[in-house]
Order: sequence, then C-alpha cells, then structure tokens
Amino acid sequence: MPWSRSDRLTAFYAALTAFGTYVFIFGFRKSFTVCTFEGITVGPLTYKTVLVIVQMLGYLAAKFYGIRYISSLKRVGRHRIIFLLTGISWLAWLLFAWVPAPYNAIFLFMNGFPLGMLWGVVFSYVEGRKSTDLIGAALAVSFIFSSGWVKSVGAWMMKTFSVPEFWIPFAVGGAFALPLILFVYALEKIPPPTAEDESLRQPRQPMQAHQRRAILRGYWPGILAFTMIYLFATIFRDIRDNFSADMWKEMGFSVRPTVFSETEIPIMLLVLFSIGAVVLVRNSYRALQIAHGFILMGFVIGGICSWLFMRQQLSPFYWMIGSGLGLYLVYIPFNSIYFDRLIASFSLKANTGFFIYWVDAIAYVGSVSVLLIKESLSLEISWTDFFAKAMVGLSFIGSLLTLQAFFYFRQLRKQGA
Repeated sequence: MPWSRSDRLTAFYAALTAFGTYVFIFGFRKSFTVCTFEGITVGPLTYKTVLVIVQMLGYLAAKFYGIRYISSLKRVGRHRIIFLLTGISWLAWLLFAWVPAPYNAIFLFMNGFPLGMLWGVVFSYVEGRKSTDLIGAALAVSFIFSSGWVKSVGAWMMKTFSVPEFWIPFAVGGAFALPLILFVYALEKIPPPTAEDESLRQPRQPMQAHQRRAILRGYWPGILAFTMIYLFATIFRDIRDNFSADMWKEMGFSVRPTVFSETEIPIMLLVLFSIGAVVLVRNSYRALQIAHGFILMGFVIGGICSWLFMRQQLSPFYWMIGSGLGLYLVYIPFNSIYFDRLIASFSLKANTGFFIYWVDAIAYVGSVSVLLIKESLSLEISWTDFFAKAMVGLSFIGSLLTLQAFFYFRQLRKQGA
C-alpha cells in the first residue's frame, strides 16, 4: 500500500521528535569529554580515563539489567521513566562538581546507569512501524550530532563564560533540561503502530525470560556474529567519542569549540540519508541484506581512511570524518534498522530492545576492558596511533564477521526458518 499523506506526516513527526529527545538526553551524558583535567592522576591512570571507565561501568550495568527490563517494558508511563532517569543523571553531575577529585569519580557510575537505560525507552515509541527505518535512523544519528554538539556547547561555555571544567557537565545539562521536557511531551503524542504496521513488521510485545532464552538458542550463530561486529564497533566508537579532544591535541591542533560539530554533522547527514532510505524497501529480508551491505562498507571505509592517514596521505580533519563515517555505518544500522528488520524477516516473537541491550552489554565489557588494558600496561602509544592502527585491523576482522552473518541469515531464509 502506498504511503498516505498521514503516513508521511507521522513518520516525519516521529523522526524529528525521537531525534530531538535523544539529542537533549545526550546533553546529560558526554559533555565532560571536552575537558582534559590535565595534571590529575589516580595511581597509574589519568583522571579522565578513570572517569570514562567508571561511566562505562554504569552503562555496562544498565545494559545487562536492560536485557530484562527493556525487553519487558510496558507502553504506559514511559515519559515518567525518562524524566526520573535523566533527573538522577543530572543530580550525579551536581555531586560530581561539589565533591573534590578524584573522589567524585564514583558519581560517573550514578550518571551512567540511568542514561544507559534511556535508549531502549525512547526506541520503544517508534519500533515495529513501516516507517521505523527512517525514524530509527533519525534517532540513531542523534548519537553522531549530539556527540559533537554537546562537546561544542561545553567548550563554548568554558571559553565564553569561564565555567570550570568540573561544572561543565551540570551546566550543559541545565541548558538542555527545558528542551528535553518539551520533546518528551511531543514523544508521548506519537500515534501507536497501525494494523498495517503490525502486518508488515510483526507486532512487538514485552518478552518473558523463556522467550529470550529461546531466541538465543535458536539463532546463536547469527547472534554471535553480529554481537562480535557490534563489540568491535562500540569499542572504537567509544574511543573516538571519549578521546577525540585528546587526539586533536596529539595531532597538533588547538581545539576550537566548533571542530567537533564540523566533523560530525557531515557524517550525520550521510548516514541519515543512506540508512533512512531503506524505509523505501518493503521486503524486510531484502532490507536486512542491505543493512549488512552498509556495515561491510563501513568497515572498508574506516580501514582505508586509517591506512591512508598512517601513510600521511589523508589529513587529520578528513581522517576524523572518514573514520567516523566508517564506524557509524557499522554502528547505526544496529540502532535503527538491523534488529527491526531481523524480527520482521523471521517473524520472531521479540522486540528490538532485547537485541540492542544484549549486544550493548557485551560491547561495554569490551570497551572497559580495552581502556583498562591500555592504561594498566602503560603502553607508550598515543590515542591517535592506537586508534588508527587498530582501525586497520578492525576493518579486516569486521568484514569477515559481516560476511559470516550475511550468509548465515541467507541460509536460514532458504531453509524457510
């Protein structure tokens, strides 16, 4: 059935609302990464690395808890959950500013745990629709835009108003609070999926423990492959996200407040229009194949750009754009179209929240482990060199895993599973 004017308006409204909601949620999350906290150490570790690790441990705990909580989330009272979790995360930044370093690092866990639950709550408003590809892409690219914009806002506050580094996260959260309230109100006004949506994309219902176990047992080869892909993508996305300010300094550039947005906005637009266009593909299995194509392309782009940068054939600015584009072409499909189309392709009695919190839980174990290994071994390598060299290896391994997942689900389709 062709899209009606009402369908288009609902899709555009939901995409804009989901995008805006998560952009302003992100304001409570990552603004501290624009700060360097120079001269502060905690034993052998730099203070900033400790902050990143503790916040990641909060996310990690949230992802494991979210496998059950988000997959069984009811569709009522979700706006109150968003306000409660965001409020706790903002309170954590107030305590972080009040308590002296390094003892205030513990509040990064208090910040990370509630924020780690919020993606699943927001996505539950938009999954299971024929327009979910477009809406999900808009929601997912909010990571890219907000990652750069939040840092730019934090850097601007430091430069313009001389806000101390320890107060930056709380100040940015305060600036984002009112817009967040307005967007959550708008989120509540999104109409529920129609009968046509449910016929095309499979009705989405809360999952019980036995249903989660059955999915993991029945599809474990494919789940293992895409979990490993997501693990690698998350590790390197987090390194780029958390230490981009450090990498710019290592490459000899003074960090302008706008540089973070200048690199992320082109990536956001390319990814949004590429992945959002999958909404035009009605056949869910064909769309799943296309998602594998995007992921494979992302690994190749990230690897080639990093190899050229290491050979000094690509400037730092375009390397940051190219490596980011590659990583987000891998990362964003999982947060928008991959699981939604997987459920519809094989008529799974599941929801997207279950899959994303499963892979996120494993991925954050990897991210924390990599940071701890690098710092505890006192490796004499900069974040720039570490990131560029590892991206080349990641490109090769990730491409093989993507092909494995592609052929597994193709064989499953042929068997009529």
